[in-house]
Amino acid sequence: MPQYCIHDVADYLDGYLRLRAVPDDARALNGLQVENSGRLDRVAAAVDACQASIDAAGSNRAGLLLVHHGLFWNGLEPLTGWHGRRVRALHTYDLAVYAAHLPLDCHPEVGNNAVLARELGLRDLVPFGEEDGVATGVLGSLTVPRGGLVELVSRLLRVQPRVLAFGPAGLRRVAIVKGAGSRFIREARAAGADTLITGEGPHHSYFDAEESGTNVIFAGHYATETVGVKALAAHLSE
Repeated sequence: MPQYCIHDVADYLDGYLRLRAVPDDARALNGLQVENSGRLDRVAAAVDACQASIDAAGSNRAGLLLVHHGLFWNGLEPLTGWHGRRVRALHTYDLAVYAAHLPLDCHPEVGNNAVLARELGLRDLVPFGEEDGVATGVLGSLTVPRGGLVELVSRLLRVQPRVLAFGPAGLRRVAIVKGAGSRFIREARAAGADTLITGEGPHHSYFDAEESGTNVIFAGHYATETVGVKALAAHLSE
């Protein structure tokens, strides 16, 4: 099996994901977060750089772990406790970590929202849902009964969605904003969408959906962010 230089691959990903052009939370620290000895012949992908993901990747002899949420979401902290254990495990496994948060969300080919939209059959996609100055979500056309879309989301993401059925039963326009995207409920309705697919939302999401007459499909924060890292890993493999 051929081996590749970790820094060459990281440079490629930086360009492919337009890392420097997409603003993000400083804690995302997008890009190569941990380097290894340079070995790279297997790639693993996960939503989070948690201990379970690190151990699974290391046990399967991966040289690189691609993640959506990197190691530093809690900000600056000492290398002790669970944080220290993660870092020690990475060096023990000789495992590099590459993180891509909003640059992955908004990518037109391997982005969480774009991939989910294609898999659900949305047509005529346009950008939607601005985060930190970047439209990370998508809005498109889909003619399907509400129950049919819920079933499709359930099958694709392997979850049982929670549904706020306040919009029409026959769908025409659907918006997708992965993760914690419920703040876009009213914006979705104003943009002509009858349905928003997202991961999760706070208490007042119910009233936003009810009063705007919008269907909201909550498919889980984690589940809606699995498709992007899978697509990115497949692209890198090719």
